[in-house]
Amino acid sequence: MHMRSSVRNFRKCNALLFLFLGQTGVNSRVINKTQRHCVSFIDVNSILNRPFYSPWFQQSSFMMQQAAVAADTPAEVLEEKTTTKVTAESGKRKSDEPESSGRGKRRRGAGGKKLRPGERYVPPPQKRNPGVSFSQEHFNETSYYFEGGLRKVCPYYFDFKTYCKGRWIGKSLLEVFKSEFRAESIEYYQKAAKEGRIRLNDTPVEDLSVVLRNNDLMRNTVHRHEPPVVSKPLEVLVDDGEVVVVDKPASIPVHPCGRFRHNTVIFILGKERGISELHTVHRLDRLTSGVLLFARTLETSKKLDQLVRDRQVEKEYVCRVEGEFPEGELICEEPILVVSFKVGLCRVDPKGKECRTVFQRLSFNGKTSVVRCFPLTGRTHQIRVHLQYLGFPILNDPIYGASAWGPHRGKGGLVEKSIEELLQALVEEHRSQESLHLLDIPDDGIGIEPEAEKHKTSEKVETLDGTCETKESGDSHQIDTQVQTGCSTSSETVSQGCTDPNSNSASLTSQPTKSSGKQTEETTSPETRDHLCSECKLVRPDPTEKELIMYLHALRYKGPDFEYSTQLPDWAKEDWVQAD
Repeated sequence: MHMRSSVRNFRKCNALLFLFLGQTGVNSRVINKTQRHCVSFIDVNSILNRPFYSPWFQQSSFMMQQAAVAADTPAEVLEEKTTTKVTAESGKRKSDEPESSGRGKRRRGAGGKKLRPGERYVPPPQKRNPGVSFSQEHFNETSYYFEGGLRKVCPYYFDFKTYCKGRWIGKSLLEVFKSEFRAESIEYYQKAAKEGRIRLNDTPVEDLSVVLRNNDLMRNTVHRHEPPVVSKPLEVLVDDGEVVVVDKPASIPVHPCGRFRHNTVIFILGKERGISELHTVHRLDRLTSGVLLFARTLETSKKLDQLVRDRQVEKEYVCRVEGEFPEGELICEEPILVVSFKVGLCRVDPKGKECRTVFQRLSFNGKTSVVRCFPLTGRTHQIRVHLQYLGFPILNDPIYGASAWGPHRGKGGLVEKSIEELLQALVEEHRSQESLHLLDIPDDGIGIEPEAEKHKTSEKVETLDGTCETKESGDSHQIDTQVQTGCSTSSETVSQGCTDPNSNSASLTSQPTKSSGKQTEETTSPETRDHLCSECKLVRPDPTEKELIMYLHALRYKGPDFEYSTQLPDWAKEDWVQAD
């Protein structure tokens, strides 16, 4: 009944439409074309007038009434109701329904595209855990031992991972190793691939000619050596459930970076004191000692980070510089520019960021001066760069006190070299002194060339060759997820081993005895070697105190409702005498 009335109404609308078109002067061809389409709809009436003989239409009167109501319901509403009903019955969204593939599913590549014949499958990238990731599993990777006043790490096997960089897409693994990772020879990488140490998307790669694609996950297992640090205990000043404050010794990095992982503040706290899941509030350079703050919770981290950004935290440092520093208060407001993220090299430059540091001399012993420093801004290497500019570099500063800057060593911002020439001069100076590790770059200086610098950002993460780049403060620490394509540079004279990644290396002997790291007596681990590790074949002298300590110390951090401080280091006292 309702269907017939609907068709009758449609006929009336059709007549009115033709009347309107005729009055508006539309030509007959348009009217005839419109009429043909309307006739096709009118023919529906003849179909509706026919008896319903099909079994499908032999429904109950209740179903017929529902169909009649649906005929007067807008199409959008009807479709929505139908979809909702199907969803309620099946318990799945429409997108959850499996696709019918006829003869079977074809595997799809990244992005959901069907693979072409012979095309390699690349899985989608994995989501990284945004939370704090270091746990006891990571702390148990290896152990410490103490020798000659140094804290050393037993070499261990470690997987470095990274996703394919944009500039690597379309290149083979061999090309990438040749162009960017020359720390090891091509023969090394070929042997490592044959032993299953190089994997692509968790599949061992035996042929380095494989072409890299977007989202490829590279994994490289290396026999990792870490440089030694001073054996001075890590003193915890405050641990109140909200913050952890420590007195960081010189030579120890704050967090895993470059060649350091277990010989870092984060890992030492986790391994020796069971303190983990920390959030960094600020950072100190590896060779800098003093007050270091961590937040226990994300909420506290954000609060402290905001205080630092709003410059409500008063920072006081003390340092020993070369020469006689002027008496009274001296203020330096020269802008600072980062010129190399690889080395972390900065200099005074008009294009740099605004800076302000207040200096006050405390003492002078005839050769060197002890200076109190108040950085009012927080730029990278701010105190060190400003003191270099003033002509009083910090004693034992391996970068800003180097002769590579020229006869004036950067005083007044005078540098008669290009950035590339300066970087190369720094590398050559430290290579000749066998102290290249102080620059935290590989032995061959890979990555300081201008081409590599173009790919750097201000975000500090561990890169493929194990170097370090800047990262924002306040972030929690995560597992290293980058690839190093060769063993790290080390200052150790040891060849300790650990578990073979393939458990079939005939060149490895017994594992070293694990230590908790709390011991103070000198111990060594059994000598073992990895037959592919070039570091195991080297004999390096232990670093000296001069190489491990820079005379810069974070003395005090004060906020609106807190103040944390340490005692003056020995070298900052008036009666201190520098050893020859």
